[in-house]
Amino acid sequence: MSRVGKNPIVLPAGVEVAIGEQIVVKGPLGTLKTAANPAVKISQEGQSIVVSKVEGVENASAMWGTMRANLNNMVVGVSKGFERKLQLVGVGYRAQAQGDVLNLSLGFSHPVAHKMPAGVKVECPTQTEVLIKGSDKQQVGQVAAEVRAYRKPEPYKGKGVRYSDEVVVIKETKKK
Repeated sequence: MSRVGKNPIVLPAGVEVAIGEQIVVKGPLGTLKTAANPAVKISQEGQSIVVSKVEGVENASAMWGTMRANLNNMVVGVSKGFERKLQLVGVGYRAQAQGDVLNLSLGFSHPVAHKMPAGVKVECPTQTEVLIKGSDKQQVGQVAAEVRAYRKPEPYKGKGVRYSDEVVVIKETKKK
């Protein structure tokens, strides 16, 4: 039995939900849409959304908690938004945001320019910090993973692009 699926989703002020074949969540930070899953039943009761299983469907138990978590992420995204913070560690590693393009200098012979998709904003408070913000949690995480993939932290000196909360275990060098 899903512990996540049991909990109702409380809608904050300013967030509207339209339930049909597509579930549309509108809020101050934008609009998000997702397809309704036939294995779960979604209903709005006052200022909350309740997700329940459809009996007799094979994967209803699996999709119950997943659908509830995805809907909750949509509600949080359009009301507060999500952000991922990246740090650049290494001599000469710099980042600069110009509009919807993130320019990175990561020790290659060429600069790296990463174009942000629609709905994702990037900021650089300092030259070694990158803030990726947006209302779609999956999209924000995907963009952060793509930026990190340009130069992952290496295990000997820890140089590279890392998440701010990431712990890089430093290996000891080979001894003769």
